[in-house]
Amino acid sequence: MVDYTEVARQDPDEEGAGVSGSVSSEDFPTSFTRGQKRRQNALCPRSYVLRRRFTLAGVMGLFLLAATIATLELGRRRGHLASSFGVDDCEGGCKNGPLTVTTWNMAAINNNPFEYWITYDDDPRYEEIMVDVEKFLEEPGERDIAVKDVFKPKEFEKLKAKMAEVGWPDITDYWKNELKNRKIISEFMKDPLLGSKRLISMPDRVTNTINVVDSDEPVCRPTVINMYSEDLSNLDTWFDKWITFMFEDSVRIPISETESEETVPYKMLQPISKAKYPDITEDEAARSLPIQTLCGAIFDAILVHMMNTIVEPPVWQGLKKKMVENLNKQKVPHTVEILKRSYSGSDIIALQEVSSSFVITAQHEFADHYHVVPPSEIDASRDQNSILLLSKARFPNGATSEITDLVHKSFPEGVKVPVATGDILAVTAMDASGNDYVIASFHGDTNGLATIPVVDAILQTMASTNFLANHKLIFGMDANTYQHGEPGKKQDVLEFASHFVSKGLSSCWGDRPNPENYTTFNARTYLQPQLNKACKSSEKREKGDVNPKDFILFANEQFEVVLTLKDNTGDKKYIEDMAFPTLNFPSDHGILSTVLKERE
Repeated sequence: MVDYTEVARQDPDEEGAGVSGSVSSEDFPTSFTRGQKRRQNALCPRSYVLRRRFTLAGVMGLFLLAATIATLELGRRRGHLASSFGVDDCEGGCKNGPLTVTTWNMAAINNNPFEYWITYDDDPRYEEIMVDVEKFLEEPGERDIAVKDVFKPKEFEKLKAKMAEVGWPDITDYWKNELKNRKIISEFMKDPLLGSKRLISMPDRVTNTINVVDSDEPVCRPTVINMYSEDLSNLDTWFDKWITFMFEDSVRIPISETESEETVPYKMLQPISKAKYPDITEDEAARSLPIQTLCGAIFDAILVHMMNTIVEPPVWQGLKKKMVENLNKQKVPHTVEILKRSYSGSDIIALQEVSSSFVITAQHEFADHYHVVPPSEIDASRDQNSILLLSKARFPNGATSEITDLVHKSFPEGVKVPVATGDILAVTAMDASGNDYVIASFHGDTNGLATIPVVDAILQTMASTNFLANHKLIFGMDANTYQHGEPGKKQDVLEFASHFVSKGLSSCWGDRPNPENYTTFNARTYLQPQLNKACKSSEKREKGDVNPKDFILFANEQFEVVLTLKDNTGDKKYIEDMAFPTLNFPSDHGILSTVLKERE
C-alpha cells in the first residue's frame, strides 16, 4: 500500500530548495513559497506537478480498492471464495460465536467407475478412450457385427445347459429368432425396447455389485462396468468367469440389519412384470428369468469385445484399476480426509447418501470432536442414509432426541411423498449456551418432488409440538432442485425458494438463489446400460446434470448469512465448468459451508 503521507512530505525539487536569484520570496504568492517551515506544515504538496500525481494516485488507489471489494463480494456471493472467519477457526467447532454449518451429499460413483464423465487430469488416455467408446456406439460402421460373432453359439449352449439345471424354461427359440442375428450396436445395444422391457438393466442392477456380510469388499459380476479387477483381455476368459459367478459362486447377503442368507447370484434375479413394464410381451414375461440372463450375458460380452477392440487390454484395465482405487475403494478415506482437512471447524455437518460402513468409520475418525448421529432406522438395502456430525464443543450433549418419526407423521394424510428409509434425519440439540435447536439432514428424490413436502413437514412438526416451539432450525439438504423445473415432474429451484421464503425461511444463497449457481456437474458416459441417458463428450454441459441442488435453510428472523462457500476440490474452492467427481474429489455434489450470525 502506498503511504500517501510520505508522498505528501516529499518535494521533487528538494535539491533546489529556496528561490534562486535576488528576488525576495515575499514578492511571490505564498503558494509558490518553498521555505522549509512551510513544507513541514503543508497537508498537501505545493508543487502543481506533485499535486497532479498525488491526485492521480489517489483516484487509481480508490478505483483498485473498489474493484477488489467488488470482486471479493461477487466471489463470496457465488460461493467461490472462502474466508477464515468461522470456517476453520476452531477445530471441532466453536463453543459460541457465529455458527458454521456444512452440508454434503457424499454419493458419487455407485459401482461403475466409467458411468460418469470425470475429470482425469493425470492421464489424457482416459478422455481418448471414452471418446472412442462414444464413437464405437454412435458410428460403429463395419464394427456393427452380429451378436453371434461376439456371444458365440458355443457360449449360448453352455448357458442354456446351466439354465436348464436350475429349472428355467428353454429359450432356444428366442435366441435364434430374436437375438443371435441382431447387430450388436444398432439392433441390440441401442434397441429402445430392450431398454423399456428392462431386459438388460434389470439383471445388471441386481448382480452388478453384491454387498456381502463376510467381506469389506463387494462381490462383482465379471464385467467392464463395475469394480471387477480380474483379467478381461479376451472373451473366452471372460465367459468362463461370468458363468461360474452367476450359477456356482455362493454369496452371503444381508436381508435385514441382523439377518443374512446364503445364495447364488442367479437366484437374486426377479421376474419382470408386464403390469409394471408394459412393453414386455406375455411370453417374455413368462420366461423373463432366462431371457434377462441371456440378454445380460450378451450385453457384458459386447462391452468386453468393444473395450478390447478400441484399446489394448492392459491400457483400459490399468486405467480402470486406478479409477476403482480412487473413486470406489478409497472413497471413504478421501471423504474423511477432506472433512478433516477443510471442514474441521464446522459446528454442524449434515451428510447425505451415507453408507452404514461410513457411519462406523465416522464414529471412529471424528470421535474426538464430533457426536456422529445416524438415524435410528438405517436403510440396509439401498444403504443411503442422512446423518449429522455435531460439534462436541458447540453441542456438548449431542442430539437430545430424534424426531424423524414425527416428521414422517406430519405429511398430509393420503399424500404419497417419495421418501425412503434413511432419507430424513431430524434431531433436537442444545448448544453450550442453552439454545435449543432442531437440526436436520435430508436427501431429496431424483426429481426433487419430496423437498417442499419435507420442509413443510419439519415446520409443521415444530409448530405442532409444544416442546419444539422455541427451537431454532438448521437444515442441510440435497434438495435435488433444477435450474429449469417442470411442474409435477422436476422441482424448479426458484419455485422452491419462493416456497421456503413464504414459510419464513432463508437459505445460504439468500431468499432468491441464482439458478446458475450450480452445485453439481455430472454427465453419463456410454459405458453404462442406459444409453438413452448417455452424453457425448461435447454435450456434458448442455445435457448433463448441472444444477443448483444443495442448500442450507434456517429461519430468516433468527440468522443472517456472513459468508457461504462451495467446493468441488476438497480445498474450499469451486472450479466452474469442471465435471466431477474427480480422482481427488469423490462426490458428484459440491460441498456447501456457511457461517451464520444470530440476528439481534
